[in-house]
Amino acid sequence: MRMPIASALVVSALVAALWTFVGQKVEMPPSPLAAGEKLPCVSYAPFRDGQSPFDRPLAIPEAQIDEDFARLSTLTACVRTYSIEAGLDKAPALARKHKLDLLMGVWLSADPERNRQELEESIRIANENRDVIKGLVVGNEVLLRGEMSPMELSDTLKYVRAKVAPIPVTYADVWEFWERNKGLSADVDFVTIHILPYWEDLPVSAAEAGPHVDQIRHEMADAFPGKEILIGETGWPSAGRMREEALPSPANQALVLHDLMALAKRQKYRVNFIEAFDQPWKRRSEGTVGGHWGLLDAYARAPKFAWGQPVSNFPAWPVNILIGVLVAAAAHAAAVHGARGGERSAPMGTREWAAVGALALASGATLGQAAANLPLESLGMFGWLRNGAYFVLAIACALALPWLVGRGQGLVPVSHLLDPARRGRGRAPAMVAALVLAATVTAVGVAALELVFNPRYKDFPDFALTGPALGVLLLALVLRPARTGLSATEEIARFAFLAAAIYIPLNETLANWQALWFGGLCLAVSLTVWRVLAVQRTA
Repeated sequence: MRMPIASALVVSALVAALWTFVGQKVEMPPSPLAAGEKLPCVSYAPFRDGQSPFDRPLAIPEAQIDEDFARLSTLTACVRTYSIEAGLDKAPALARKHKLDLLMGVWLSADPERNRQELEESIRIANENRDVIKGLVVGNEVLLRGEMSPMELSDTLKYVRAKVAPIPVTYADVWEFWERNKGLSADVDFVTIHILPYWEDLPVSAAEAGPHVDQIRHEMADAFPGKEILIGETGWPSAGRMREEALPSPANQALVLHDLMALAKRQKYRVNFIEAFDQPWKRRSEGTVGGHWGLLDAYARAPKFAWGQPVSNFPAWPVNILIGVLVAAAAHAAAVHGARGGERSAPMGTREWAAVGALALASGATLGQAAANLPLESLGMFGWLRNGAYFVLAIACALALPWLVGRGQGLVPVSHLLDPARRGRGRAPAMVAALVLAATVTAVGVAALELVFNPRYKDFPDFALTGPALGVLLLALVLRPARTGLSATEEIARFAFLAAAIYIPLNETLANWQALWFGGLCLAVSLTVWRVLAVQRTA
């Protein structure tokens, strides 16, 4: 028993060291805000979990907006809204109550009748609340979405501007669309541009976000001389998949906002941050990252970081250590159980115990974060079923693979499961080995297909699939796979996974370490299948 205990302790120590290091807080620059100073403005949408602008008609309770404005009044001097629907027609009165300025949004779409109603009601509200409404944002990215032509938008801006003067009127869109439609500047009192470094066609890292925004802001000032520029949306997400070198994380969000706020004060930029609260509904159209742009959490309604204070990317890292220690103990116990129940002619050797330790490390170091990511990355029935299946597979492999090493049972080709005669003659260890291989190939294959053909909003399931993918490769290398005959499934899979291992990192660029990690998992599965096939071809 000395070997498994010693191995489990070593794995536990490695997991603890890893998460202690990874979980440490990242230092932030000094706070750009003076004591008592507030943010200049933040975007506000009133939707909480289970609420969405797609659910029409939807009326957000006035008390809910009131509660949000009360909280925001301690953080910002201004809020930007995007529509007067869903209860936001009450926003001016509530802003006045909490001493907030309001940039009131007027939502425009491809529906002329809806636009007419929104415009007329917005004009009425604006004229009745001139003291609190500091600007009217007529349309948000309607050109980007292709829902109105520049001429239609120009006519709309002229109409509203004449009706609400002297309230300033603007239109908001990503900076590229302002570049393409410079003539619209004649129809607005100031130009509102969106600069979102994460979503750029060529994303930039968190460290480069501030200089990138500064460069674009200067270019827009040169393009529109004499016009005031408002950066109407800028910020950084705290969770989601990487885009090239742009990594969403709590520390990166805090860093970018520190840099942008300092830049705005230094350069005297008008700036509005996106956004006040996380918006879970945005995950439907933008993936995990879409729901995590808020300065405040969607559920606790609390700030995600304190200005000038260090931030951890994994605040629950002690839980990950605890789970890792439990996994290490369970994996080694499974190996001991397998060895006692097997038909071994000799006890497990150092090589096999090293393999068990490596299996336990791969699972123990990742299962805790896989559990934390499960609710974060799962949306809708399909998302929960897929990610739930990945997580169940990760748990199963954490126990089954060490047990198979203990039994001395190598991997078994998928053909073993597809042939009724073989299934009927097979022993339990062989069936488990075949199931583990088949499930891992399927899980990594599903994820790879999504990331090859529809990757933009898909997360990399690295934590959940590391244990299974590396585990089957370790088992294939330590114990000779069973020889049961060739299968077309493995023949196709080895090349498909090799292609995915090359294509996904190259498509995402080598700066994306999440993509490199997943590419490594695809390569591990490809090598595993290659090893299984090599045994089938031997005489």
